Amino acid sequence: MTSSASALPDDAGTLKAMLISLTSQKAELEAETADLEAEKAELRAAVVRLATANERAEARIAALHVIIKQLERARFGRSSEKLDAEQQAFAFDEVETGLGAIEAELEAVKPAGDRHRPPRPRKAFPAHLQRVEIVVEPETIACGCGNCQPVKIGEDVSERLDVTPAKFRVIVTRRPKYGCAQCKEGVSQAPAADHLVEAGVPSEALLAHVAVSKYADGLPLYRQEGIYARDGVEISRNTMANWMGHVGFHLAPLAERILEMIKQGERVYADETTLPTLSPGAGKTKTAWLWTYARDDRTFGGTAPPMVAYRFEDSRGGECVERHLAGYSGLLQVDGWGAYNRLAEATRSGGPLALAACWAHLRRKFYELHVAGVSHVATETIERMTQLWAIEESIRGKDPEARRAARQEQSAAIVAELWPFWEKELGRISGKSKLAEAIRYARSRREALERFLHDGRLDIDSNAVERAIRPQTITRKNALFAGSDGGGRTWATVATLLQTAKMNGVDPFAWLTKTLERIANGWPNRDLDQLLPWHHHAN
Repeated sequence: MTSSASALPDDAGTLKAMLISLTSQKAELEAETADLEAEKAELRAAVVRLATANERAEARIAALHVIIKQLERARFGRSSEKLDAEQQAFAFDEVETGLGAIEAELEAVKPAGDRHRPPRPRKAFPAHLQRVEIVVEPETIACGCGNCQPVKIGEDVSERLDVTPAKFRVIVTRRPKYGCAQCKEGVSQAPAADHLVEAGVPSEALLAHVAVSKYADGLPLYRQEGIYARDGVEISRNTMANWMGHVGFHLAPLAERILEMIKQGERVYADETTLPTLSPGAGKTKTAWLWTYARDDRTFGGTAPPMVAYRFEDSRGGECVERHLAGYSGLLQVDGWGAYNRLAEATRSGGPLALAACWAHLRRKFYELHVAGVSHVATETIERMTQLWAIEESIRGKDPEARRAARQEQSAAIVAELWPFWEKELGRISGKSKLAEAIRYARSRREALERFLHDGRLDIDSNAVERAIRPQTITRKNALFAGSDGGGRTWATVATLLQTAKMNGVDPFAWLTKTLERIANGWPNRDLDQLLPWHHHAN
């Protein structure tokens, strides 16, 4: 201690300065300690927030996984009667939305420095989209020499998808009139352009926009009316409905042509679904039907474009399908509805059709029992059928003979073993059971179910036409038709063309706009086929 004291200066001023410096250092240390304690408290709070957010996220993710499992089980089970395919798709969308909200919450509670993460690998944006470049220069250049001469040595580039909401515009067409200042005789003026809706206000692009929104995207006219009103444009739904009548009238020859070309195919799919319809004069709804016919030769190596035709009818009777398919004598792939059976009768005008049944419809009957866990026979049936679809996947797109040969070599034995397997079980169970019902369904359609084994042009199921029907169920939820002579037939006509465009990878709006313009300008009937959607890219 003596040595420490002897080290102190004797000068009072120096001692005073030392004391002031020590006091200042102590205050700084105390301030740093307080800052560290504050940071420690913040870190503790952040840990609590992260733990809470993670706990909530894990609970919500677990709940979403339960929903996903329920939806997967409902896909082919009884629940599918209450939750159709489109509704299931909507539910999966909401699950994904929930996951996005969880990601955003977890991102928000991270420390600020950790929030920026490398972008996930994604598919590049299409090359045809307009690029708007924004260059962000640094405010200062990091430099150690004091006499900086910046040189660009590289850059980081990121892309985000942007949108400019659709805006209305007015096309003003002026047609000047000219006369001769010398002779004062005669007036010259360019003729007025033809329009699809004469004396109306819509351009062909606007007609196409309304039609695609309603018939392809499931947006009813009353919703479009509200959307347009936000832009200060008042178009009543009655006006737009009238426009759609004009569009349907002018497109009808094209829709008829598509059905004719479908009937030129070697194999046609057919199916039907219900539509709500207002009964004229009664003020009540009744059931109408949408008949759907599809052609897709790609599954057996054909080169014809895929296409679909819809027909709106007040009946589900066999006379409808017989009228629609008049003149067709090829292969018809259908579900088990009895109306198609009359097409296979020898007395049919033009000769009988060869009917092929859909194994997917049969599979669903056994799948319900398999999921319920009430029948080992149903479970084993599903396992055997799974082998059939695996074979089909391996021969998709091959020529008919190669498909037939593969089925004879692999699938025929699987199918042949199913019949005695079912028959043996049928004698042991109640005739009123669901399993007996499924087996009898198969037995009564055995010839039609086995036809795909002997003809490579056929598929194992009619899922292609079911996919073509599915988009129309959205419109069905947002529409009440008023008889097949009105909006129903127009809807079937327009939907035929827009869905065919989508099947061929063609933008329905671009195709319809150009087609309506051509029709308005007097497109010749002899070149009608050139207006069909699959020719759009070439024009």
